Amino acid sequence: GPEHWHENYPMAKGDKQSPIEINSKDVQHDTSLPAWHASYDPGAAKTILNNGRTCRVVFDDSFDRSVLRGGPLTGAYRLRQLHLHWGSSDDHGSEHVIDGVKYAAELHMVHWNPKHGNFAGALKQPDGVAVVGIFLKIGNTPKPEIKRLLEEIDNIKTKGKEAPFQHFDPSILFPKSRDYWTYHGSFTTPPCEECITWILLREPIEVSSDQMAKLRSLSKNGENEPVNPLVDNWRPPQPVKGRIVKASFK
Repeated sequence: GPEHWHENYPMAKGDKQSPIEINSKDVQHDTSLPAWHASYDPGAAKTILNNGRTCRVVFDDSFDRSVLRGGPLTGAYRLRQLHLHWGSSDDHGSEHVIDGVKYAAELHMVHWNPKHGNFAGALKQPDGVAVVGIFLKIGNTPKPEIKRLLEEIDNIKTKGKEAPFQHFDPSILFPKSRDYWTYHGSFTTPPCEECITWILLREPIEVSSDQMAKLRSLSKNGENEPVNPLVDNWRPPQPVKGRIVKASFK
């Protein structure tokens, strides 16, 4: 489990690890933080897969086709993939915790900085990667846009399964508000590289309890193995170690 990662991946005990718990009282409102903008090409969506750890949608990132700009970032970052983290029940599952609140799930849109040549190169640079994090909370008016993702789950039930996932604009998953927190952190899976500028959106989007149950129907085992539900694929909050979280809002 996560508490042993550092034995094989020493970076997991680094000073800029993610996720973290964000406490409003410690956050600095930064008036100079600009708005962020995403311009995504729906034609860049390629496949959806179950890699045994999460459900991931992969995009074509061979040129500046779907990009994220603005906010704390300098230059355009290319969208590479999105994936989710969720719990074994509706009362937990998000990786970041806000004032003690855990959400049912957290969606990560992973972008990388093409000035570093390729994704592997970006992982070695402090400004290599930008992740937009979106919280999913249980509600009675689930966001219809998330349905498309979950409809495909039946095609990727077991580890290693991949299915075409085309003509999808992930910006439909954004909440109405563009308010965000930002800090410098890491990937939340080994080797936990500390190359990420996080843009965490304050406003969650809604999913239904049934939709969450659908995510939990994925198996972390392969097709001919016993079903082992893919749940609780979140990393607990890591020490903040003096980092400052900034907010674009008061």
